[in-house]
Amino acid sequence: QVQLVESEGGSVQAGGSLRLSCAASGVTRSGYCMAWFRQAPGKEREGVADIYVGGVSTYYADSVKGRFTISQDNAKNTLYLQMNSLKPEDTAMYYCAAARGFCGRPPAHDFFPYWGQGTQVTVSS
Repeated sequence: QVQLVESEGGSVQAGGSLRLSCAASGVTRSGYCMAWFRQAPGKEREGVADIYVGGVSTYYADSVKGRFTISQDNAKNTLYLQMNSLKPEDTAMYYCAAARGFCGRPPAHDFFPYWGQGTQVTVSS
């Protein structure tokens, strides 16, 4: 059974950095796509970044390209999202997600059956 547990988010000022982590159990070393999504109040859930477990190919939404980095530590079964140069518009609830199969680009939320509990990221101006 797949379980995803995210670290606490946080509050930072614009221009600051945060790193989110997602501890994954039940996800094999390959055969899974893992992704980060975010959802701001009143907005649709947006696929921010994804990566194929054991692979190197990544996807980033245009809104975060060059500022966010998705990575994985297979030994720890942990997914990360390093967020730099944060902007107020990055404020949202962030979720990690997992699905068996190859990553579709952009990631579609209905492709992912497994979700973390969500963690709040707030960026103040």
